[in-house]
Amino acid sequence: MAERDFSTYSGVEVAPVYGPADAERPGVWPYTRGPYPDMYRSKLWTMRMFAGFGTPIDTNRRFKELLAAGSDGLSTAFDLPTLMGKDSDDPVSLGEVGKCGVSIDTMADVEDLFRDIDLGAVTTSMTINSAGPILLAMYVAAAEQGGVARALLGGTLQNDMLKEYQAQKEFVFPPRPSMRLVTDVIRFTTAEMPRWHPVSISGYHIREAGSTAAQELAFTVGNGFAYVEAAIAAGLDVDDFAPRLSFFFNAHVDFFEEIAKYRAARRIWARWMRDRYGAKNERSMQLRFHTQTAGVSLTAQQPEVNLVRTAIEALAGVLGGTQSLHTNSFDEALALPTEKSARLALRTQQVIAHETRVANVADPLGGSWYVEELTDEMERAAEAVFAHIEALGNGSMLEGALVGIETGYYQREIAQAAYDIERKLNDGRHAMVGVTDFFEGNDEPPPDTLEIGRECEEQQLKRLAEVKADRNSDAVEDALARLRTDAADPLVNLMPALLEAVRAYATVGETVDAMADVFGRYRETPVI
Repeated sequence: MAERDFSTYSGVEVAPVYGPADAERPGVWPYTRGPYPDMYRSKLWTMRMFAGFGTPIDTNRRFKELLAAGSDGLSTAFDLPTLMGKDSDDPVSLGEVGKCGVSIDTMADVEDLFRDIDLGAVTTSMTINSAGPILLAMYVAAAEQGGVARALLGGTLQNDMLKEYQAQKEFVFPPRPSMRLVTDVIRFTTAEMPRWHPVSISGYHIREAGSTAAQELAFTVGNGFAYVEAAIAAGLDVDDFAPRLSFFFNAHVDFFEEIAKYRAARRIWARWMRDRYGAKNERSMQLRFHTQTAGVSLTAQQPEVNLVRTAIEALAGVLGGTQSLHTNSFDEALALPTEKSARLALRTQQVIAHETRVANVADPLGGSWYVEELTDEMERAAEAVFAHIEALGNGSMLEGALVGIETGYYQREIAQAAYDIERKLNDGRHAMVGVTDFFEGNDEPPPDTLEIGRECEEQQLKRLAEVKADRNSDAVEDALARLRTDAADPLVNLMPALLEAVRAYATVGETVDAMADVFGRYRETPVI
């Protein structure tokens, strides 16, 4: 590709950044205007398209299509049984295998999922939490079996358990043992996987559950502080692990508020990391984040309009300074995306990157009176929430987050926000095209959608049966026994035992059950 041209279409040369000489600059603490001086002039954001459906072989094919279309990072969606730590042959998995993501039962599936893809050359994100440490172990073991050392692996494990109890609800173990697993992953990757992000601290699901932008910001960054405190309590120096923490935010349709949210998040993180947690490495203070456009903003009515929503949301993420971006496909309110709709979603990012020229300037909206005031207001709202969480924890953001979950604080706040937004839609104060207004076109036939048939489940069950028949059952039992023993000792890191279990081809469900024998299973108390 030719050298980039940093001028307008009229030929006006543009500088990397604008503002008075004494104004805050990108790449300078507290990083409100961006973590890097030149931002996208030096390197565009990673176009990391979320993909996963059916069997591992099906998703492997989609991964290769996305890479060929110009995507430069893989992001893996898992089906509901895998997310919940259940095997495909578990009775509760019936009808859900491969439906909302790829089905993974054993390391053999991970081998199929990434077959003929150089794991040393791509970065991989895995959106999974309760079973996340197990999937990380499978990824590491499969890569090493293929000749790629764990130290060379780059990517992200979501592994954000706090937001599961607050919003997404894909939990297995109680909160406190889950925090132990998160911390074990941080310790393991800090020591052995320098290119890996062990936690993606995720506001996306908090927002999808109905929170406001200000709540998404406050709860997410507050959870980040909780993970920092947990890792420090486990004996790690903040600058040894904090540079590899990452964040995951929603990009919704309130364009300027979203941009202000990202700017405020960077400023808050930098200040707290330096002043409260004693970080000295500037990378520990630079909040870096992935963005996904808002799934909850997509409509089944007039679904092509979702292309417009997604483009605007993606532009907000770019103008807010995201490091990687996923754009939702227009048909996702109806089904998993087709190959065509996924390609259109990727093309949306490519148009923003290569045609709009917004990537030529760092923080182009910096200095806007409106954006600056919104940024300040977002920060004020977040600090008020932090004060409440800190009070719940008697001075600890970690304990405050756990108490807030146990007492239903987060759940009530999100539910109330969702109710308030719905009232505004119902009484006409807010509009949603094709749903509350502008109904012309609602009677048009829906687009062709991707269907996951019963044959997918049958193929996965056959594959699982073959692996179980071929593996060494004694090795599986020995590995699971070690896992139970290690789980009972809070000082032992569970990642080595998990690696032993997955190499023996223990299933996700068997491995989860072994830990549940020690940790128990969590049942949420409903919040009204």
